[in-house]
Amino acid sequence: MHNSMYSNQKSLLLAMMILLGCTSLYGQQDPMFTKYFFNTLNYNPAYAGSKEYLSVVVLAREQWLNFGSGTNKDGGAPSSQTFSVHGPLQKRVGIGLNFSNDKIGATQSNTISGIYSYKVPFGESHLSLGVSVGVTNWRADWNELVFRSPRGIDPVFAANVEPVWIPSVGAGAYFYHKFYYIGFSTPRLFQYDLRSDISNPIQSIVKNAQIYPHYYFTSGAAFRVRGDDIIFKPSLLIKNVGLFNQFVSNSNQVISGIAAPTEFDIDLSLLFYEKMWTGLSFRSAFEQIFEGTSSHDSMDIWASFFMGNGLRLGVSYDFPLNELQNYTVGSFELMLGYDFDYKVKKVTTPRYF
Repeated sequence: MHNSMYSNQKSLLLAMMILLGCTSLYGQQDPMFTKYFFNTLNYNPAYAGSKEYLSVVVLAREQWLNFGSGTNKDGGAPSSQTFSVHGPLQKRVGIGLNFSNDKIGATQSNTISGIYSYKVPFGESHLSLGVSVGVTNWRADWNELVFRSPRGIDPVFAANVEPVWIPSVGAGAYFYHKFYYIGFSTPRLFQYDLRSDISNPIQSIVKNAQIYPHYYFTSGAAFRVRGDDIIFKPSLLIKNVGLFNQFVSNSNQVISGIAAPTEFDIDLSLLFYEKMWTGLSFRSAFEQIFEGTSSHDSMDIWASFFMGNGLRLGVSYDFPLNELQNYTVGSFELMLGYDFDYKVKKVTTPRYF
């Protein structure tokens, strides 16, 4: 009896998550990673070429581990992967390539983007401006869902959605120094429809699906605690979906809507001997702090290891602070990267970011 109720609760939570993803009440749409600085290029095209040597990274995230266990079908927990490569083309020009795969429930998207950046020196600092141009393939397979009621009752799930190809254009700015950085970016500049409107003639409720612009603000600094042997590195990430867009509804019609709160990540870390980097982070939303209408998201622990040959390994674990902790043991990320000419460049210009 208890197991059945537990499975039904998880199924209901998944159904709500999928429903929100198929209507205009969108939450976070871009792949989410706890350690965004493991692959900054995924969020900010201006980061391309900032390292002054060729850099390759693969990042994988399995979210909500054990979510949906005991149900008839896969629990539908988000699973995301990114691959990026970037480096300098000329003294002031950087180029890169980024690929991402994101699957949540019955929906999946793939994005591939080419990236160009141009940097202008300001003394010992640099301002880099970047653009990304690519394409996204979005698709949904409602056959992966378990329906409590007959599928035909809800027209949203009456038929599978044909794959949609949409352009993906982004831009960003990245101002950086050896001891600090600040950036602002949007990997998606424009809003696109994913499927045609579906009207319910009985309730006159219009449901649709759209891709919204995402906005990222990042900042961080490096403070020497004991020379270059121990570096304290605090950082901040703010994430917003559909800047200045408001959710408007009445009893008959949903006019527009973005239900995602404005999130922030606060991270405190230490870099030891330019070899081991470890830290703690906290994720929440401004709506929770100022209005109490949201909830805290997670506490995270992570570590990254720098090998002498340029190889980088990273791992992180999220522990949820909201009601998801009743259904999952947390989320896990793994990073593998390689920096070419790392040994040569770090002798004259140690990199903290």
